[in-house]
Amino acid sequence: MDSEILRLKKLQAQSPNKAKVPYGNTQKPNNRAHYAKNVIIVTSGKGGVGKSTIAVNIASGLAQRGFKVGILDADVYGPSVPRMLQVEHERLHWNSLDQIVPSENFGLKIMSAALTTPSPDTPLIWRSSVATSAMIQLLDDVAWGDLDFLVVDMPPGTGDSQLTIAQELRISSAIVVTTPQKVATDDVRRAIRMLQEIKAPIGGLIENMSYFVSPESGVRHSIFGEGGGKYLSKEYGVSLLGEIPLDPGIREMSDDGLPVTVGGSDLQKSFFMGIVDRLLSSGQFSLDGGAVKEC
Repeated sequence: MDSEILRLKKLQAQSPNKAKVPYGNTQKPNNRAHYAKNVIIVTSGKGGVGKSTIAVNIASGLAQRGFKVGILDADVYGPSVPRMLQVEHERLHWNSLDQIVPSENFGLKIMSAALTTPSPDTPLIWRSSVATSAMIQLLDDVAWGDLDFLVVDMPPGTGDSQLTIAQELRISSAIVVTTPQKVATDDVRRAIRMLQEIKAPIGGLIENMSYFVSPESGVRHSIFGEGGGKYLSKEYGVSLLGEIPLDPGIREMSDDGLPVTVGGSDLQKSFFMGIVDRLLSSGQFSLDGGAVKEC
């Protein structure tokens, strides 16, 4: 634990922007990601719903539509984004301006607290205040460059991390991820309520692991139940952006660090690119200068 705190202090000591911006609040948030025209957060009150898979493929899909995109892995204690984008063995380095240089792959700029550790399996044994400081630094002190979109993969819950992001970023759209079963929707509804109470714009709801299609028979099976996403959509007035099946190929590509929007079949790509295109047509974003192209 002490070594991780010392590492954070070392990073902060090299930060040219440290303590220049006071904390904001949910009604008047700061604009720490001033370099990004649009900020999308991908969130859920529940862990294990495939939130990182959704975040990575939304970011990758936006990049394939011709936009400049960064992805911030804000799940400090369970970071998955580096593996999913094949940068899990990279470590931090700085440019001549003492800014942290993000990793890059698949047309994305990538930053995660996992890249600060000696090895990919090093746990970050941090109290929430330290984790929050680290997250702020990865917004302030990274050489993101000009972005059309910054996609933030949030940790589960409705606590410090969620409040900090709501206070420090001007959120363009919050995407909420669920699975069909009640155990998931019970928590996800709390995340929706939190977003509504802090007046964050909700771009829509995605139901992941929605169903499984048997490759032998073509029969559709509702392994985790059905209707959870539709229920939440109706109950809280949130658009249902898509239903993504439980597909072993999607899992394999995530484990191998290949976004489905890059390496998947046309059908697999369509699940995510359909969501991306529905988001782009929602009117929530500043798209000036975005060179949208078809895949």
